[in-house]
Amino acid sequence: MERYFTKEHRAGVNIKDLPKDPRLQTRITNYSPNDQRAAFNIEDLPTDPGLRPRITNYSPNDQDQVRRAYLLAGLCQPRDHAFPQKIFGNKLRRFNKDWFGLYSSWLEYSVSKDSAYCLCCYLFKPDIGDQAGGDSFVGEGFSNWKKNDRLQSHVGGSNSAHNQAVAKCQDLLKQKQHIQTVFEKQAKQDEDDYLIRLNAAIDCIRFLLRQGIAFRGHDESENSSNRGNYLELLKFLADHNDEVKAVAFGNAPQNVKLTSPDVQQDIVTAAARETLKVIVEEIGDALFSILVDEAHDISVKEQMAVVVRYIDKKGNVIERFVGIEHVSSTSAISLKEAVEKLFSILGLSISKLRGQGYDGASNMQGEFNGLKALILKDNPSAYYVWCFAHQLQLALVAVAKNHEDIAMMFFVTNNVVNVVGASSKRRDILRGKHAAKVVEALNVGELASGQGLNQETNLKRPGDTRWGSHYGTLVSLITMFEAVIDVLEIVRMEGPKGDQRTMARMLLGSMQSFEFAFTLHLMRTILAITSELSHALQRQDQDIVNAISLVELSKKQLQHMRDEG
Repeated sequence: MERYFTKEHRAGVNIKDLPKDPRLQTRITNYSPNDQRAAFNIEDLPTDPGLRPRITNYSPNDQDQVRRAYLLAGLCQPRDHAFPQKIFGNKLRRFNKDWFGLYSSWLEYSVSKDSAYCLCCYLFKPDIGDQAGGDSFVGEGFSNWKKNDRLQSHVGGSNSAHNQAVAKCQDLLKQKQHIQTVFEKQAKQDEDDYLIRLNAAIDCIRFLLRQGIAFRGHDESENSSNRGNYLELLKFLADHNDEVKAVAFGNAPQNVKLTSPDVQQDIVTAAARETLKVIVEEIGDALFSILVDEAHDISVKEQMAVVVRYIDKKGNVIERFVGIEHVSSTSAISLKEAVEKLFSILGLSISKLRGQGYDGASNMQGEFNGLKALILKDNPSAYYVWCFAHQLQLALVAVAKNHEDIAMMFFVTNNVVNVVGASSKRRDILRGKHAAKVVEALNVGELASGQGLNQETNLKRPGDTRWGSHYGTLVSLITMFEAVIDVLEIVRMEGPKGDQRTMARMLLGSMQSFEFAFTLHLMRTILAITSELSHALQRQDQDIVNAISLVELSKKQLQHMRDEG
């Protein structure tokens, strides 16, 4: 590891400027202690004990790493060196290489200083003054070859400073007992536990997302009997998986339980990004089209939903929802900016766009300033197709509004649904009377019995923007017509005085008229054709050629009903 200096270091040394040539290098002790601690490379540690800086000169965070490096490298014992002689008294004396064998576990020799050193004391010698030879075998080195008995006295007794240093060296090399190993082992265990906990949380969130189920609960406290779908599902998983149970909830650290709303939101966001990434990768460089619609949500914010439509590698038509963008207004310019922003996030190019599908609103399909026109200016190949299902709905709405009898029939039908379905009691009476009439019809042979036939039903409430739902309403009203009349009679006779009785009386008169019955059956027949067409037009694998054919076929059916019906 290599550390670099900052402006706060007193010497202002830059490690990049240190001389590479050994002849130009200065002693490590010439640098300030801050610089000595700051810069070292394990591979460049000096092997000659006479050139080594004090172990305390290294940063406390690095000292064990330096010690282990020296112990693994081994003792500096140059046995083939020509040891120089020195005069002691009237005799020439020098270092004896046989001493390496006698003190093989600690003795080192410095060629540069012609002195003996103790590796163990260098690494772990405590600051205890002159005990065990003081600084002789660590800092300045021992070179009085006449008094070689000092080598043995340096070792000392079983509890000497030298032997304590030897024991610390042995412990440092026992990797399993080293504190760093303990930390790493604990960190690895914490990591494994976290992965188990994280995978369990992701599995629960994926399940809830796939099923479209809410995450949060009304009361998520530990004493709550129902803490919400996410926490209850995670608890269920822990109760049935011992591995998850061992690391979840109470067995998890307080800050990584992975149960907070923020964590849930982060994982959901990550899942959304990964899903979009897969969709974009599946599109690749292929051509695609977009389907766009805008509406306000429950918070009355204008939102623009975007769907991409493309052909996969197997030749299948694929539609993928890619996002909802908040728009400040529903003007064509705002919508185009939102589309461009979404394309930028997803990495899609408008040059690859080959189709636009919107409704018939002026801000969408306007010839000059609509979203269609603005995109066509950038890419003339992005052909616009007005949503066929929307055109069909507009035609039905126009018929309902412009023909008085049909408009009256739908007005009466909506009010019947509201009055009969105003309370659970009335709906129960309706179901009971209808069931009794079904039994009676079965007994006299007017209805056939069999699997899936004569199921319990109720009046269906039509949707305001989907005229296909009106077909289901008319079918249910015709099926339960007699039971509906009976319930209205009860409301007229026993209902709350005032508007309810008056409304029931008016509805009874209207429903039992020829005009109502005729228009009811007429629109049921017409909507049967258009409802089937509407569902066909909304199929994901539908193409424009087949859609035009379906429209032509439906027009022929309607014309045949007009001519021959």
